[in-house]
Amino acid sequence: MNVTATDQLPVVIVGAGPAGLAAAAHLVDRGLEPLVLEAGTRAGAAVREWSHVRLFSTWGEVVDPVAEKLLAPTGWVKPDTGTYPTGADWAGDYLQPLADVLGDRVRLDARVTGVSRTGRDRVVDAEREEQPFTVHIRYGDGHEGRVLARAVIDASGTWSTPSPAGGDGLPALGERAAADRISYRVPDLKDPAVRARYAGRRTAVIGSGASAFTALASLAALAKAEDGTSTHATWILRRGISGATFGGGDADQLPARGALGLAAKAAVEDGYAEAVTGFRTDAIERADQQLVLVAEDGRRLDPVDEVIVLTGFRPDLTFLDELRLGLDERLQAPVELAPLIDPNLHSCGTVYPHGVKELSHPEEGVYLVGMKSYGRAPSFLALTGYEQVRSVVAAIAGDRESAERVELVLPETGVCGGAGLFDQPADTEADGGECCATPTPAPLQIGVGIGAGVPVAASGGC
Repeated sequence: MNVTATDQLPVVIVGAGPAGLAAAAHLVDRGLEPLVLEAGTRAGAAVREWSHVRLFSTWGEVVDPVAEKLLAPTGWVKPDTGTYPTGADWAGDYLQPLADVLGDRVRLDARVTGVSRTGRDRVVDAEREEQPFTVHIRYGDGHEGRVLARAVIDASGTWSTPSPAGGDGLPALGERAAADRISYRVPDLKDPAVRARYAGRRTAVIGSGASAFTALASLAALAKAEDGTSTHATWILRRGISGATFGGGDADQLPARGALGLAAKAAVEDGYAEAVTGFRTDAIERADQQLVLVAEDGRRLDPVDEVIVLTGFRPDLTFLDELRLGLDERLQAPVELAPLIDPNLHSCGTVYPHGVKELSHPEEGVYLVGMKSYGRAPSFLALTGYEQVRSVVAAIAGDRESAERVELVLPETGVCGGAGLFDQPADTEADGGECCATPTPAPLQIGVGIGAGVPVAASGGC
């Protein structure tokens, strides 16, 4: 094989989260040079933003084996594989040590603002594939730079781009103007400032997945702790309530996931929350110091003090605009991957391990991995992400046989993507799989995900 000047360049990885840092470890293991560009000021910056959430997956399921091998000579000791980390644990006890051992291969406070072919915009065909990638960067101090790369792995996740409240996928009228009263994250009610924001107030929770369940259960617990004060939630669903709304309950193949759905159901039945169905938000209006939600059909809800929007995430593709990507028109995921993860067709139990074949684009040498690869699909698994980067790195290294081989086997009785209730013991962890609200139990997978409210985040790490 001829070695070109481009082959001597680093592989640029966007995002120092679980998938990005695992990709870097695999590159180092194969003797290739990675350069990780992280917009945050610390490794795992997005994961740290949901540090209060405990994963339902064990340590044994969220550590990449090649990354573990890279860490071993430093004296790093893997946490008890049967215990469940929080986001803070995952970032502090695994992602940060991994970034430390990678050293100056990881650049922090370095936001990627554009990726293209050197001297070629997306229109130009001539000698396109012979040109290296050019990656433009804006650093935290305001100065700009660029680096050349032999390949680009985008593991930037979707955490920074939550979906809006509007039922048509666009911000509801008035949503931006009411930004000071709207949150797009599950609140950490152990934080005194956050607790004060919701205690004794009426809150609208928009969403129908695990993140919404978690928010409802947390607000109900807050109301109980405040001795039944006026803390109250209005749960807004775009669809109706059916037997599948709260998951499998006591019949769930994973009891913890069933417990999360049952906690949300109890919040409604005990009067701490009321459900409003078939409500597609069209506008959010100011009413003195409160907000009024208006539906597309003209219905107006009673005023609330706060709104929590948990309607999913979507990928930021703006900095990839000069590349020739092959993306599904609905999910914004790679076209070969989209049929495997389309929530209109599959539960999470029918999403199978995949690699470079499903992740390739018309623009050779660029790959979206981790949560970013799933586009708007609502869940993701850490183990799936690690298999993705293993396959992609093998392809970059020229090892097509390994790249096209599936090395991950997910048991049929595993776990959907999601996250648990805050600080629950390991044996009562609550799962957060957004994709699993099916009328009857479906095969499940192991892993961790951050579905429509939790992540995994900018780093694609779920």
